[in-house]
Amino acid sequence: MDSCVPLRREMLINPIDVNAGDASLDFDGAKKIADARAREIGEEPMLLAWFDRKEGRFFPSVACSGRDKPSWLVCAESRGANLVIDVNREAFVFVYLA
Repeated sequence: MDSCVPLRREMLINPIDVNAGDASLDFDGAKKIADARAREIGEEPMLLAWFDRKEGRFFPSVACSGRDKPSWLVCAESRGANLVIDVNREAFVFVYLA
């Protein structure tokens, strides 16, 4: 798969920042935190996309093909994403339809 443009904060639409204060936080722990925060905002938020900077992983795993934003973010936005939870300054990003 071709490499995606690196995520920058200004690419995120109105992110809600969560500082977990734990440098050893892993994906599962970050997701639990983000899911809980998302449920405070929307009754049944649907996770559309996520990004794990430390592991270099993201979902959905789609080709980037010269886009201005990472493909996973474009995909979520095209499906109506309206809630972004940013854990530990873009260490983990979770994008929901709230």
